[in-house]
Amino acid sequence: MTALVTGCAGFLGSHLCERLLEAGEEVVGVDCFTDYYPRHLKESNLGELQDHPSFTLLELDLGSDPLEGVLDEVDTVFHLAAQPGVRGSFGATFARYVHDNVLATQRLLEAGAAAEVNAFVYASSSSVYGNSLDYPTPEETPRTPISPYGFTKLATEELAGVYSRLDRLHTVGLRYFTVYGPWQRPDMAFARFFASARAGQPVKILGDGFQVRDFTFVEDAVQGTIAAARNGRPGAVYNIGGGTQVRLLDALAQIEQLLDVEIEIEHLPEARGDVRRTCSDPSTAAAELGFAPRIGLEEGLARQAAWLPETTDQRDRVAA
Repeated sequence: MTALVTGCAGFLGSHLCERLLEAGEEVVGVDCFTDYYPRHLKESNLGELQDHPSFTLLELDLGSDPLEGVLDEVDTVFHLAAQPGVRGSFGATFARYVHDNVLATQRLLEAGAAAEVNAFVYASSSSVYGNSLDYPTPEETPRTPISPYGFTKLATEELAGVYSRLDRLHTVGLRYFTVYGPWQRPDMAFARFFASARAGQPVKILGDGFQVRDFTFVEDAVQGTIAAARNGRPGAVYNIGGGTQVRLLDALAQIEQLLDVEIEIEHLPEARGDVRRTCSDPSTAAAELGFAPRIGLEEGLARQAAWLPETTDQRDRVAA
């Protein structure tokens, strides 16, 4: 397989590239290195991958740069690139979300259909459900996002459906539920919790901390992503959740134990667009993809803690 991985320098994308290369696949990585977080952190995510003989890095903006030839010889597309963040999607910055999440996806779908790739796996999000009425939440649950970010992910699902129906492009969507682990983005909750706790600073929690999240360890998310390319039903969308629903305060208590520190909590106002609870129904992904998450939250947090650099200024790609 020759795979194109967009967002290859990101958290999930870099893990996916590493796993594909370990399996002997050829990988073309695409990233535009936006300023959402520092470039050197993304470059450290890639680490030694850039020196791998089967890895090629293309620095491209999928929403505006020419895509001719990008999918030459590519069998499978893993489209993970996106502008992340629920809270940042409100207001004037929404234009960036439309460019990076909607327009970029449409242009890559167009290129994928023209190249007749075997599979086009793309990242959606549990944010499409909003505050669901059903827990666990199956894929057929009505999608009612409560953030502009969630709306852009719903739009990518609809765009994929268009190309699946019209051009018979083999699209498979994945609704990821709160992925965490080593090399996590610095703005994500666990990364922030670890950084503040190690620095002896108060950990800031938006709201009361009783929000419930279905946490998914990154290795399990990667396994589900690869399985989607191999076994996913054309046009289908699957939940990729770790099966570990935990309150934020309880997760923070586990971090406190791991680091053997006493954590001071600073509560901030609840964030606009944040859902109260997420809880994946993994039964369809289990039956059709063979998806079976293996890493629970206790082990996953221990692996993330083991990876942490010695200082907050360091961030080498170290095996956890």
